[in-house]
Parts: sequence; C-alpha cells; structure tokens
Amino acid sequence: MSDAHRSNAQLKRSAPGWLAELGQRLITLMAYKAIGTTVFMTVFFMIYLQLLHHPVHPVTVMPLTPIDHWIGFEPWSLPFYLSLWVYVSLAPALIGAKFVLFGYVAAIGVVCLIGLGLFWLWPTAVPSPAIDWALFPGFGALKSVDGTGNACPSLHVATAVFSGFWLHRLLRLIGVPAWLVVLNALWCALIVYATLATKQHVFWDVAAGGLLGAVGALIALHYLMRYEQTPRAALPSARKAVEGV
Repeated sequence: MSDAHRSNAQLKRSAPGWLAELGQRLITLMAYKAIGTTVFMTVFFMIYLQLLHHPVHPVTVMPLTPIDHWIGFEPWSLPFYLSLWVYVSLAPALIGAKFVLFGYVAAIGVVCLIGLGLFWLWPTAVPSPAIDWALFPGFGALKSVDGTGNACPSLHVATAVFSGFWLHRLLRLIGVPAWLVVLNALWCALIVYATLATKQHVFWDVAAGGLLGAVGALIALHYLMRYEQTPRAALPSARKAVEGV
C-alpha cells in the first residue's frame, strides 16, 4: 500500500462517522445535483424575472405592519439575504438516494410554481422605503436585478424555510453534532430576518412565504424521508411496494 493510500485509510478510520457520512453524501449523485441545481435555478429565474418586469394584472402594494416599522433597514443583513443561493443548495447536496433527490426537486418545484402562479394572478409589490439606495452600492445592484415586485408570498422565505426543514432532518439522520443543527436553524432565521431588514419584503410576504415553505417541506418529508433511511439496495423494491399499494 502506498503512503497516500495508507494516509487516506488512516484518515477514514480517524474521522468521526458523521463526517465520513457527510463526505459520502456530497459525492453521491454529484452530476445529478450539479446539473439539476443549475437548470432549476435558470428556469426559475427566467419565469420569475418575466413576471417581475411584465405583470399581467394591476400590482397591489402590500400594507405595512408594526413589525415592519419595528425592524429597520439594516445594511449588514445583505450578505445573509444573498446567502440563500448557497443555503438552498445544501439540502439536495446531502441527499443520498436518487428517488429522494428527484422527489425533493419535484416538491420544491411545486412550492415555487405555487408562488409564481400567485405572482401571475395577483402581482404584489413592497412600498418604496425612504432610502437613498445610491448610498448603498450593494443594494443598488440587488434592486436592479430583483426589484420590489413578486412580493407575496416571499419565495426567498419559502425556499429558505423549505430548505431549513430538510436540512434539519438530514443533519439529524446523519447524526451531526448539535451545534450544526443549531447553526442550520440560525442561518435560516437570519435569511428570513434579512428579507425584512433589507426592505425587500414586508411581514405579510414573510408570513405567507414561511407557511408555503413549511407546508411543502413537511408534506415532502413525510412521503420521501422513509426512502432516505432505507439502504440503497432496498430502494427499488421499497418503491415498487409503495407504487403497488
């Protein structure tokens, strides 16, 4: 055995079980995950931006609540708002079964389609805050791409909450340390908070998006996670048994 192979073998033996499981899941179905994530986001943004810039019905401005007045504009929250695009890629990256991965894509696709359908039927926008965006270059770039339309439900929140539920279950399944489970919840909460603190959304957008994402995630987890816990070799027979019911 070469020194390199011996070192790798020693590393595998010394690494915690959960860390080895994380690594294995990250490389499983890697091509499906990379290509699928890219295609999904591309198609989503094509439809999202079309509806944003070309609403087919009159746009309703969402009302403010005391919570919107209480949470002020916080420039430091922008990185957390933008981190959604990393966050939403983590759950599918940790899925270890093809059947579950395809089901996950279908489920989050339904969540997004519901949101996009509502944007088409009932276009909404966020009231323009009294902020000189020229003083905040990063926000100027954000506003030029993702304006204040397509407000309710917030798909930013819906996809973050959907991902948060899935990551929680996957991390618990893998058996990671408690601090990683807490970190996941904190990251999700900061993304949700950032949608208000960047003034991209108001409370009602966040509430509707959170409900949409949570319901979608819980339904999908109920039907799919049983297969994630089944050994890969047993997946085809398990799927056939369910389909035959």
